[in-house]
Parts: sequence; structure tokens; C-alpha cells
Amino acid sequence: MPQVLKLAVAQSRTLSTNTETLEALASTTRDAAQQGIHLVLFPEAYLGGYPRTCTFGAAVGARDPAGREQFLQYFHSAVDLGDTPVGAGDEWVDRKLPTAKGAEYRGDGTREELERIARDNGVFVVTGLVERAGGSLYCTVVYVCPKLGVIGKRRKVMPTGSERLIWAQGSPSTLKAVTTTIAGVRLTLAAAICWENYMPLLRYSLYSQNVNLYLAPTADARDTWLPLMRTIACEGRAVVLSANQCVRRRNLPKWILGNQSTDKEHPNGSKPQHTNPSRRRSSTITRTEDNHEISWPSSGLQSDGEKHTNGSLVLEDSQPESPHKSRRRSVITRTADNHEIVLPAAAAATAEKPVTGDEDDDDFVSQGGSCIIDPMGTVLAGPLWKVEDGGLLTVEVDFEDCERGRLDLDVAGSYSRNDAFRLEVTGLDINPPP
Repeated sequence: MPQVLKLAVAQSRTLSTNTETLEALASTTRDAAQQGIHLVLFPEAYLGGYPRTCTFGAAVGARDPAGREQFLQYFHSAVDLGDTPVGAGDEWVDRKLPTAKGAEYRGDGTREELERIARDNGVFVVTGLVERAGGSLYCTVVYVCPKLGVIGKRRKVMPTGSERLIWAQGSPSTLKAVTTTIAGVRLTLAAAICWENYMPLLRYSLYSQNVNLYLAPTADARDTWLPLMRTIACEGRAVVLSANQCVRRRNLPKWILGNQSTDKEHPNGSKPQHTNPSRRRSSTITRTEDNHEISWPSSGLQSDGEKHTNGSLVLEDSQPESPHKSRRRSVITRTADNHEIVLPAAAAATAEKPVTGDEDDDDFVSQGGSCIIDPMGTVLAGPLWKVEDGGLLTVEVDFEDCERGRLDLDVAGSYSRNDAFRLEVTGLDINPPP
């Protein structure tokens, strides 16, 4: 019997409210059902939103009131699935946790709505979301079966970079793969979220569970992402689906656009404070090993500055480091407590630019790059670039190709030397599920 399924990745973007985003998810799922698709993957943090461009008013050693207000708006945009902060695992999946008196279910109803969408359309739905549990947020993926409802949920174990400020770390026990049978095809599926895919041991924990459908919802639109997905597919002899959002700046959720630190008023009614370029600034400068500097206000050094095009202050040293070097230009960012961080202008030009309100609304803050890869590492669909709405990649996949690929490579079995190398994951059985 052929082991063929029709799969899809949805390059969908978060809208300004969860109600709107859920309606868009339902519409995409209906379209998928009309095309005979069995399973569809949505991007990382699709519900709740990926807070791209947000600073949350934070610098090392400092947080400002406007940033706390921005976090409040983000916290309110997250969904409540009714799970505990530690994560109740199968007890949550099986609805064994107690409900409040008089309540039909735990949480805000998002779980029940996702289950209804999957059930009504006969499509298996996997989506990223931002989950609120207690006082913390988690980057989460849920697996929603059209017959059984939610059959699994996992939380990102390693948020990346600034994500660590706003997202808590999930338990590695949630890396548990789930099994299902769709149209007679048995699937073992699991998700690695965004840069978790750069964690070799995490990938291996999924390979060890004999995953044949590897899901990689992401926020990474770099051109290095596709080679990584091809490597994972070839390495794991699994079908890989990766979904990312494609978003222009003007279409970022309103809670992001309404809380940027621009020349407009902050949510607390105050105006952002920019350095006066005509004023001589006194500071004490400490240089790091990689030629960055930290500048602290003092009564010592003085230098003249000029306003940079992005609203930061650009300084030229009055004394070059050596006679052989030209005058050095630096870009200054000032924190709420009047401290400054100084980057060499050349380095700052290659970094992510701060949001100042001067950017073009038509600029892409994420260009997408969703893709589908077969078990030998061949690109079947994508990468899909600069398609903001309506991007649905679809392919038919023969899952027996996963087994064909095991002829010469099974990294968790015949090619593992498991007599010499062993991986243990706290709280997780990495043997193939029954």
C-alpha cells in the first residue's frame, strides 16, 4: 500500500489580535482541506506573535517603563492553554487537570478552538504559539489531530538571544515525539523550534525516537536556514517541514507598532530622550576585546558628536588609537539611566538596526523562506521568499523514502555506534514510541 501523504507549510503572519489570527488559521486550514492536504504546519509563535523589532526597553543592567508596558501588551497577546508553569505533560494532554468551579475547560479556549478547526476540516494542524502559564511566557508547538484533538505539546527549551528575556525555558521532557496514523500512513512526528535545530544533541534526541516527519517552525529568514534543513533531512532520513512568517514592517501586530521607542509619545506619555548633538559629552570609555566600547557618564573625557541618521549619536575621537589609523567613528545608544553603549560605526552598520520610526513601512522585517525537504535532502518546495499572505507550499511525499534512506544511514541505529556513544535526556525516554 502506498505510504503517500499530501503535506503543507503555511507562510502565514500573525495579525493584530488572536481572534483575527485564529480566523486566518481556520481559513488557511479550509483551503488546505480543499486541496486534499493531510497535515499543515504554521510558523513559530504564530498565535501570540513573534516580537520582532521589540526591545522591551532592556539593556544590561537597565529596564525602562515603556519596555515594561510593551511586555504587558505582549503578555496579554499570549494564549492560555490551561497548562501549568512546569508543564503537566500527559495530564494536560488527557485533560486530567482540575478546572475552575463552573468552568467548562482550563485556559482561554484557544486549545478548544484549534481542535474544532482541525476536526471541522479533517486536517492535522501543527502550529507555533506563545503560551502564557502563571507569570511566564513559553514558545510552544501543539500537535492537533482532527480525530483526537491535541495529542501533544512542547515548549522551546532554549530561547535564542533576546528571546531569553521574555520566554522561559521549557522542559526537555516535552521533546517527546507523538505518533498518529493518517490515511493509513503511520507517522512519528516531533518539532524542533527555530535555533533548537542548531543543537546537535537535541536533534539526535528526535532522531533516536525514529521521527519520520521532522517539523521546524522558525523565525529565521537567513539564507543559512535552507542548508540546515537539508542537512537535518539527510541526516535524519526524515521529511522536513519548515514554516516561517513573512512580514512587512507596516504589518507587524499593532501592539508592536504602538509601543516602539520613536519620536512619538511612549505609552507612559513621556517623550524619548535623544542626545543633543551640539552638546559636548563627558564620558569614561572602557574598550572590550572585540573593539566595542562601554561609555559611562563622567566628568572626564569630552568629545563632540553629530546626529546619526537613525537617531543615535555618532562620535569622532579627538585622538586616534595610533598615528596609522584614521579618526574612529562610533555609534552611541543611551539607556534609560543615562548609561551609554558604544559600537564602532562599521560594526553597528552590520548589526540589526534599532527601530527609530524612520524605517520604510514597506521593508520586510522577515522575508519568509518556508520550505519542504525530502529524506535525502532534496528540496521539494521553496524556499518561499517575500510572499507575505497566501503562501502555502504543498507536496506529496512517500514516507517509504525514509526507510529507503536507511539502507546506508541510520544515525540513531546502525550508524550510531551506540555501544560507544550514548545520549541521555532528563525526563525523556528517547527510544522510539510504541
